Amino acid sequence: MPKTVTITPKDRINEFGKDGFHGNALGAAYGTAKSGTGIAAMSVMRPELIMKSIIPVVMAGIIAIYGLVVAVLIANSLAPGITLFKSFLQLGAGLSVGLSGLAAGFAIGIVGDAGVRGTAQQPRLFVGMILILIFAEVLGLYGLIVALILSTK
Repeated sequence: MPKTVTITPKDRINEFGKDGFHGNALGAAYGTAKSGTGIAAMSVMRPELIMKSIIPVVMAGIIAIYGLVVAVLIANSLAPGITLFKSFLQLGAGLSVGLSGLAAGFAIGIVGDAGVRGTAQQPRLFVGMILILIFAEVLGLYGLIVALILSTK
């Protein structure tokens, strides 16, 4: 006779918290795709700048790592006797890192696309593009910090 498993609402909350990193993956994918479009357009004009222009793609990839870290922390702390309070903390941690990663990925994609194209025409824009990319990346880092605080309570 097959064993039936009962899923409680608390278990579903844990799963949603653990799955919060999907926002990071979506943000990283958007940032990579949008920046890659800019790199492809720029490489026609200035092929020697391709390696210098890959920075937005790397920064977008780091966003996904933030979500992976929090997902592993949440998954490792899942247990049958977990309290509802801890479940909601994990949900908040997943949402904070996921939504901030989504926003950071969108920002990195838009800045990376425009910045790479602008740098091909005016090389002095490179430093400004990097600074704006850093500010966009910090959005995801703030979400990671909040998620770490929430998941360790």
